[in-house]
Amino acid sequence: MFVESYDGSCPSQVCVLWLPSAGIMMNLIRYSSMTSIKKIMFGLVLLSLLSIWFLSYNMMTPLRGDHDRDLHLKLPPSQALGGSEGHPARRRQGKHSPAADQDDLHLIPAALIITERSDSVFAYNLTSALEANHIDFTSVQIKERHWPRLEHKRTGKFSIIIFQSIHSYVSLDPYLLNTIHEYCRKYNVGILAFAVVREDDNGYTRQVGEFPVYMDQRLSLKDLTINPSASDVLHITKAGQFINGTIPYNDWTVFRTDHESYKPLVQAKTLSQDSLQLRSPSEVLHTTVLMDQGHFDGIQRIFIGNNFRFWLHYILFLDSVSFLSQGLLQKSLDRYIQVDIDDIFVGMKGVRMTVQDVEALLLEQQVLADKIPGFTFKLGFSGKFFKRGNEEEKAGDEALVMHADKFAWFPHMWNHAQPHMFSNQSQLVADMRKNFRFAKSHKIPVEDSYAVAPHHSGVYPAYPMLYNAWKQVWGIKVTSTEEYPALRPARKRQGFIYKDIMVLPRQTCGLFTHTIIMKQYPGGRERLDSSIYGGELFQTIVNNPINVYMTHMTNYGSDRLALYTFDNVVNFVQKWTNLKLKAESPLDLAIKYFDMFPEEQDPVWTNPCYDKRHLEILPEKHNCNRLPSFLVIGPQKTGTTALYTFLSLHPNIMSNLPSQETFEEVQFFSNSKNYYKGLEWYLNFFPQVDNTSTDLLFEKSATYFDNVYAPRRMHWLLPKAKLIAILIDPAKRAHSWYQHERAHGNPASLNHTFYEILTSGPEAPRPVTLLRSRCLDPGKYIQHLQRWLQYYPPNQLMVLDGDLLRADPVVAMVKIQTFLPINAFIDFTDKIVYDDKKGFYCLALRKGRTRCLGKSKGRSYPPMDAQMEIYLRHFYQGFNVQLLAYLSSIDQPIPAWLNEALTES
Repeated sequence: MFVESYDGSCPSQVCVLWLPSAGIMMNLIRYSSMTSIKKIMFGLVLLSLLSIWFLSYNMMTPLRGDHDRDLHLKLPPSQALGGSEGHPARRRQGKHSPAADQDDLHLIPAALIITERSDSVFAYNLTSALEANHIDFTSVQIKERHWPRLEHKRTGKFSIIIFQSIHSYVSLDPYLLNTIHEYCRKYNVGILAFAVVREDDNGYTRQVGEFPVYMDQRLSLKDLTINPSASDVLHITKAGQFINGTIPYNDWTVFRTDHESYKPLVQAKTLSQDSLQLRSPSEVLHTTVLMDQGHFDGIQRIFIGNNFRFWLHYILFLDSVSFLSQGLLQKSLDRYIQVDIDDIFVGMKGVRMTVQDVEALLLEQQVLADKIPGFTFKLGFSGKFFKRGNEEEKAGDEALVMHADKFAWFPHMWNHAQPHMFSNQSQLVADMRKNFRFAKSHKIPVEDSYAVAPHHSGVYPAYPMLYNAWKQVWGIKVTSTEEYPALRPARKRQGFIYKDIMVLPRQTCGLFTHTIIMKQYPGGRERLDSSIYGGELFQTIVNNPINVYMTHMTNYGSDRLALYTFDNVVNFVQKWTNLKLKAESPLDLAIKYFDMFPEEQDPVWTNPCYDKRHLEILPEKHNCNRLPSFLVIGPQKTGTTALYTFLSLHPNIMSNLPSQETFEEVQFFSNSKNYYKGLEWYLNFFPQVDNTSTDLLFEKSATYFDNVYAPRRMHWLLPKAKLIAILIDPAKRAHSWYQHERAHGNPASLNHTFYEILTSGPEAPRPVTLLRSRCLDPGKYIQHLQRWLQYYPPNQLMVLDGDLLRADPVVAMVKIQTFLPINAFIDFTDKIVYDDKKGFYCLALRKGRTRCLGKSKGRSYPPMDAQMEIYLRHFYQGFNVQLLAYLSSIDQPIPAWLNEALTES
């Protein structure tokens, strides 16, 4: 839809001209080719409407993440970035003040990241850090021609702007740079940039753009200090701390300036000062992280002299984001820590805990409790294996039971079996009851609400019988898993609630059942220490407000690596950060978690066949080949049932089994009650298909199209599925729905005319407003298609002309078979015939007979009166104009009814 033009009269990154695409132009030509002046004028008016829609559509589209940007942010920088909307730039004097104080401006808590290359490791690390901290962002490459809009209707869309590279920042096209600076001044938005050494950097001194700042690169540093006076900027990082000795890496950048606007946040000494062009031999401290307080040009900035390879820069990055965003992206300092010890009593002889190990565990628990108020280790047990070790280990088991009241306990299975291996719930209950009786006989105080399944089996993918048995035997309200929605990447683990049991995300700490001897640790002690001292484990605590860690009994025997790990990481966190470590019961943690992240309450079901670990804990009866390859998504009253029937005639296409509860349709993705029944329930609606079969399964549920939950849910489970949407004239669809409701006895439709329903206001009774919504909203096709294409690419969607399906279904079936595609292409000419009596196409039977849809389908309704038709034409005109442009932009054919509707408007 974009024709880019550059004739040298303006910056090459700025001159972008929008013109209608070829598809839109062809439709306009179809109208304007008519010789009458009236129709030519109509074409010009329509072109104007399309242009107005294009601008308004892009201005009003919400921005979240890269995928939305690909769909909606293709605007010329001169329009997309936006300026100050006529307001003069405001200069700040040092401190941030809320944007809302400036003429009622507003700011969205989100970041804009400007990267050099999409495949850059550092760019990936930046976005990963934001994801891990639940910070919304949009990423754009420096060379892209279409940038996101910065503001809309006095609302700034980004509260911080992050440049991967200082070089990219200062060398940005002057027009774009000026626009960004105007935006930052207007909304009090700060800029963060990193001094990433480039291959062509020779290490000499260079000025940072036009700022009164110079930087020296490719230096080796030692003796780093965090400025004690930087506490007003730092949030997580503790001011005044220092590192003695050599700092890793030899490609550091340091900054020098005499301007009063600049303040050092972190300083260090160089290993060799000979390479620096120092103005005075007394200069021994060099700034590695520099803050611009805004006195120079009204914009606050922070420059960081290296990337995330140095661990300290990770928390300095988060602090910079917090400060420069006026605190909008600041996170709480509270961090809740829970350490689970799985597999108590489970383990081979020789690697279990002894009495001395139990005593060390008790001692370390007290040490940690002094630093984390209320902390206790959580012990998960399988009673069958009690006292199965050697003599010393048997004594260790007895010591654990003797001191049972000093720990918090939670159940596994009695025999440590994986729950998904049980074929029925009664077996699960019987096994759990053995563990229950064991705990009671040994006076083990079990947590009244928490359990963990061996190997996380049955938690996700969810095995309903496990959840039912947990509640029946233990009254479980909370569990945890590392498998939702997938093990990796860890930053994307989430929680969910299923069958009233809250599932918390579980974290790993680098210790597993086999990591019991320091000398045998993969990568050695150096690797474990790197995780503890600023690496993965440290960052996990920084990133997650609630941390539930998985360890195993064997990590507390032998070299006691778990005690070493948590003792040192807690000390390190408390030395270098202001984080407040706390402990709560699993139930209280779960309540806090879902208060923080209420959007995670609803589970999403993924395809277990895409994840090897999920396959390992999946019941054998689950077969991923039973999932549909394509779906007919609606909307209602457009011919979906007819298409469902025609597709079922194909010998290599099999449909879902009818539901007895929801009008034959499965309605899995749109009906939350059905969705919460889980994947196993959904799979039961499809026949078994051999692994080598080329047959296609499909499902039809017309409620999916306009449902706000369906696209996301469907994409999680069926990301590769193809979708068929049937569109008819929305005015006719609205009238058909009203008549459908009358036929089904809806009192609102029986007591009110169609005109009364459509013209009713918000003060009307709820049944009336609900019926009006169901008549009109599904016909706003553009809105629903945009939602679907946030999750699916256009080549997985087919927009089928409903009028074509009704008038010539044989041709429609040719188009559908081509779209799918299907190996066995068949001709439907002899399978679908027109029934004069019914007035539509039916299935052809032997001896000239036909079988048509039920009497509730294909009804003939009284025609709309002229007043109603005019009302609906006017109501849908704007949506239809947008739909025409949108379908053309994604290379979808334009339905004939859409051309006619716009011509008649």
